[in-house]
Amino acid sequence: MSNQPPDASQSLTVLYDGACPLCRREVGVYRGLTPLQPLSWCDVSDANSPLPPGGHRADYLARFHVRQADGTVLSGAHAFIALWATLPGWRWLAWLAALPGMASLLEFAYRGFLRVRPAMQRVAVAVERNSSSTEKAAAIPTVKATPIEIPPDMVGELRSDHAGESGAVWIYHGVLAISRDAGVCDFARRHRQTEQRHLDLVEQLLPASQRSRLLVPWRAAGFLTGALPALFGPRAVYATIAAVETFVDRHYQQQIDRLADRPEHAALRSLLLECQGDECAHRDEALSHRTKPPGPLLGAWCALVGAGSAGAVQIARRL
Repeated sequence: MSNQPPDASQSLTVLYDGACPLCRREVGVYRGLTPLQPLSWCDVSDANSPLPPGGHRADYLARFHVRQADGTVLSGAHAFIALWATLPGWRWLAWLAALPGMASLLEFAYRGFLRVRPAMQRVAVAVERNSSSTEKAAAIPTVKATPIEIPPDMVGELRSDHAGESGAVWIYHGVLAISRDAGVCDFARRHRQTEQRHLDLVEQLLPASQRSRLLVPWRAAGFLTGALPALFGPRAVYATIAAVETFVDRHYQQQIDRLADRPEHAALRSLLLECQGDECAHRDEALSHRTKPPGPLLGAWCALVGAGSAGAVQIARRL
C-alpha cells in the first residue's frame, strides 16, 4: 500500500457480515454518519446479495472487505482504512495509517481480533437473545424525563464514559464466557446489567457523532480483561473488578468536581453521582470477597489494568 490515504472521491461498497452482532453494531455507527462520498452497503450474510466477481461468500464472511469504484476489493486493515477515509471524524485515521508500517500494524491487530471474534460473537448472540423483557423489567428505571444539556467541555469526558461503559459491559461478558463459578457468574450478571444501564444513559446524552469511535477495541479489551482473570479463578476476577472500579470511581469524581460550581448543570452532575455510586458498590462488593491481599503476579496485573484504564480514557476523550 502506498503512503497516501485512500482517495475519498471514488465510491465505495462496504461488504459486511450482517449476521454478526459485532459487525452490525460497528456498521451501525458508520451508517449513522454523513460520509464524504456516496457509500453503498452489502450484507454478505444475505444469500441474495450480489458479490464482487470471483469472490466467495465464505471469504467475505471471514474478514471485512470493501470494493472500490474500479472493482478493486480490499480486505482487513486496508478495507477499514479505505472506509475511514470517507467518514468525517475518522479520516485522520486513514492519514495515520499512511505512515510507514502502520497499515501492517493495524492488520496484525485485526488478525488478533479475528482470533477472539468467535467467542465474542457467541457472547453477543447470547446477550441479544436474553436482553429482552426479563432484564429490562428488572433494570433500574432509566432517567429520561427531561433532556440534559451537555456543556462543550464535558463532551470528551462523556465520550470517555461511553468507551468505559462499553468496555465494562464486555468485561462481564468475558467473565461469563469463561467462569463456571456460580458466585462469580451471579456477580457478573448483576453488575453487567448495571453497566448496560449506564451505557444506555450515556448513549441517550450523546448523539452518535460524539460517541467513542473505537468500539471494537474497547469491547475486545473489555472481553479480555474479564476473560483472562476468569481463567485463574474467582480471586483474580474480584481483584480485577476492584482495580477497574477503583479507577472508575476517581474518573467519575474528576467529572463531578468540574461541575461542582455550575448549578446550571446540576442534572448532569446528579447523573454522574448516581453512576459513581453504582461503580463504588461494585468495587466494594468485589473487595468483600478478598480474603488476602493480591500476590506479586495478581498485583502486577491489577496495576496493569489500572494503567490501561487510564490510557484508554486519554484516547477515548478524543476518539
